[in-house]
Amino acid sequence: MVTGVRAGGTADLPESVVAELRRTATQLLGNVTAYADDMLEYILERIPEASADDDLRGLTLGSCSSNLEAALSMVRHGIDVSAATAPVTALEHARAMAARGYSVDIMLRFYRVGHSYFSERILAGISDLVADPALALAVVADLQRYAFAYTDRIGSEVAAEYVAELDRMQNRARAARTDAVRALIAGDKLDLGRAERALSHRLTGWQTAFVCWTDRDDSDLARVGTAVGAHLGSAHPLLVPDGVRALWGWVSTTRAPGVGSENLAPLADQVPGTVRVSIGTPAQGPEGFRDSHAQAQRGVRIVELSGRGGPVTSYADVALVDTMSGDLDLARAFVASELGALAVAGRREDEERRALLAVLDAQGGLAAAAEELGVHRNTVLQRVRRAEDRRGRPSSERVVELHAALRMVDVLGGVVLDPEPGRA
Repeated sequence: MVTGVRAGGTADLPESVVAELRRTATQLLGNVTAYADDMLEYILERIPEASADDDLRGLTLGSCSSNLEAALSMVRHGIDVSAATAPVTALEHARAMAARGYSVDIMLRFYRVGHSYFSERILAGISDLVADPALALAVVADLQRYAFAYTDRIGSEVAAEYVAELDRMQNRARAARTDAVRALIAGDKLDLGRAERALSHRLTGWQTAFVCWTDRDDSDLARVGTAVGAHLGSAHPLLVPDGVRALWGWVSTTRAPGVGSENLAPLADQVPGTVRVSIGTPAQGPEGFRDSHAQAQRGVRIVELSGRGGPVTSYADVALVDTMSGDLDLARAFVASELGALAVAGRREDEERRALLAVLDAQGGLAAAAEELGVHRNTVLQRVRRAEDRRGRPSSERVVELHAALRMVDVLGGVVLDPEPGRA
């Protein structure tokens, strides 16, 4: 007894079987080219995807040939199947399948069908090569065990290469997308057609940018971004992660979506309490892509500066405050100058400021202001009078400046107020 060809474990075979195995493998190797051509046709009948194009067909043939030659050569020389490695053509075939978008199941089916071919067409003819029926049966049994172990091992390797190629493709796509986004934001000149292909995003028409952010690591920002995109009119928004806790997004639409607070109210219900969303003003073309994003980012600044705000902020609603708050020291000085003693933190002062702002928003309408605040008309009037007393001048003086100062306080709160209630 001598050690024969091993298929994973150790099989002690009679010397006569080992010799016949090696002789049979040598004979089969002489016909590898014919077997490979026949195996290709066998596979094509069962897997139409194999003939999708000439390159893939050629790689399939190369994989058939190289795998048959590798396996039979190992049997011929008594090499354990554990030493088998996937041929170069087999690995390239796996990469080609990934590049063409075929599933890993389809790719592995090539190996199952190939093993079926080996059993049906090659092993079935062993009796023509081995005259002794008992010896032929032993040769077939050992070759079948070896073929199964070889296919299982190589199948695992090509599957791993398929997954690795998918990762490489996705990394390249992510890198190209990130490069295109950053080039657009920077205002660099670039090929718009190539950028659109990299982004899978149309750069013509109206561009509306948004930013989703959170202070937690477990928030599903992609789901929120998809919901924002759908609300703005795109089922497939462009989403680009900005680290773990922030997400940039854009939608491209033929018409400018409404981004006023009244338009965004339904969206607020879809945003988790741990997430905030800032939406830029719609603008057209590549420049709009950049400008709307810059506005969405500045909206984030205002929300974080104020430490408050709802789930969704439209930049259009805070644009004035953003413009006036670039220098916070100047902003505080402006608010103090326009509001006087009304520019301090305190519950009464807050009620009076809100009443005065509501009246100015309603262009002097007490009834509309009362409805907005949910109080009686006379209450609004009393609060406005007290506000004017604190200010030290009537609300009819410097109306534009007064309105702007009140809006600043309404959005930024204590950031632009004197923190000591009651101080003149």
